[in-house]
Amino acid sequence: MNALLDIAIIGAGPTGLATALEAQNHGVDYVVIEKGCLTNSIYDFPTQMVFFTTPELLEIGNMPLVCEREKPNRNEALKYYRKVTQAARLKVHQYEEVLGVSAKDGIFEIRTDADDYKARNVVLSTGYYDNPNLIGVPGEELPHVSHYYTEAHPFFDRDVVVIGGKNSAAEAALELFRSGARVTLLHRGDELGQSIKYWVRPDIGNRIARNEITAHFSTVVEEITPTHVRARTDQTSLEIRADQVFALTGYHQSTKFFEQLGVRFDTEILEPEYSPETYETNVPGVFLAGSIVAGKKHREIFIENGRFHGESVIRTIAARLNKT
Repeated sequence: MNALLDIAIIGAGPTGLATALEAQNHGVDYVVIEKGCLTNSIYDFPTQMVFFTTPELLEIGNMPLVCEREKPNRNEALKYYRKVTQAARLKVHQYEEVLGVSAKDGIFEIRTDADDYKARNVVLSTGYYDNPNLIGVPGEELPHVSHYYTEAHPFFDRDVVVIGGKNSAAEAALELFRSGARVTLLHRGDELGQSIKYWVRPDIGNRIARNEITAHFSTVVEEITPTHVRARTDQTSLEIRADQVFALTGYHQSTKFFEQLGVRFDTEILEPEYSPETYETNVPGVFLAGSIVAGKKHREIFIENGRFHGESVIRTIAARLNKT
């Protein structure tokens, strides 16, 4: 068992790292515990992804993010957060999964697959990208079905079905098409999502209009087989050849730690109960940072605004510890 910490931060995304920087600046003893690699969610983004925002809105710890063009890409962001972690010597434990968190006599016990910790406070900064929204159809577990899109090259001259109608699906469909895949886009809505990036919308629209990408709207997937996707519309049934299926239907946060710690949350939208001034939950000593505060409304919280949550969290904790 390690020495008693002031804070255990669960999650090493940009918000978790920003919280660690604040803790370090206030002399608050902490550790960051991450089940994957540093900024694991960004690592899982498509390899060619370009952020919607400009670099200064992704910066943490007053360290500049330098990029080649107006907006940073995935690799530039990964490099930036590595550099910040290295320069600040942040205490991040990668590839260590938290299995359970509990409270006893005002102290939190954090059990991982590698060690055990005790802390006076816990900051949950786990995001949502690790938990895809499942379609819930037979065959979704097959090896050629993925809820994450990476890159297009392996699917040259292959039949690929993309399920979804928002940014991830539209951008994946376009990149796959340009790399020589035969792409079919299936979406349960009657049109593409309104949140699609302004430079992506006309591109995907033109490809669909020219039948370069086949699109079926108001379509419900019923089954995925090793060779086909079976779906239906109001008028007909479809059977579409598929060597690969990307089910890009969104993601949601886990409520595991809420349930273990007794944090109250809305069971429909998964939004936890917390103070908007301090980000402390109904459980004293349990704080939130990043998109985890928004439940299924996570599109309201981005790196741009979530990176500031740590300031309020650490200011509150430091004051209680007389480390202001």
